[in-house]
Amino acid sequence: MAKREIFKYPDPTLKQVCLPVPAITGETVRLIRDMVETMYAAPGVGLAASQVGVLQRIIVIDADYENPGKNLFKLINPEIRRTEGEMVWEEGCLSVIDFTAEVKRAAQVEVVGLDEKEKEIKIEAEGLLSVALQHEIDHLDGKLFIDRISRLKRDLYTRRLKKMLRTGRALPENPRLMI
Repeated sequence: MAKREIFKYPDPTLKQVCLPVPAITGETVRLIRDMVETMYAAPGVGLAASQVGVLQRIIVIDADYENPGKNLFKLINPEIRRTEGEMVWEEGCLSVIDFTAEVKRAAQVEVVGLDEKEKEIKIEAEGLLSVALQHEIDHLDGKLFIDRISRLKRDLYTRRLKKMLRTGRALPENPRLMI
């Protein structure tokens, strides 16, 4: 296993739509293992393949930070089949430096995808797991959580990010919020 670099906003790779995985190969399995290691090392709740520069529809999520590894989901070609209700959740992202914002999401989701052995997985989720699934699937569609907030908040963040990059100073991230 190898930890990979997490691409940061505004890298254009993060805005690209990922392609479905046509066949699960040894390379696919290695990528998933690397993604899991990278997610835990960051630390984060989830990671999409596009965040490590691979434009394939693969996500990994572990929304149970009290018991790491116990509820780890590895999904290939995930799709949201059903949504219900609405909620607002404070989100952050491993690809968005030093910023969190409240984002409106579906309260409950049903997601289907394949595991590494090509077995179909169906997840019915609410709470943090629901948010994480929607957040990571957004990445596969070239969307970041900052695309779901007001233009004013996004512009303020972009200006602050440019200043941080210019001065070389970034504030520490709160790992509990990084999805």
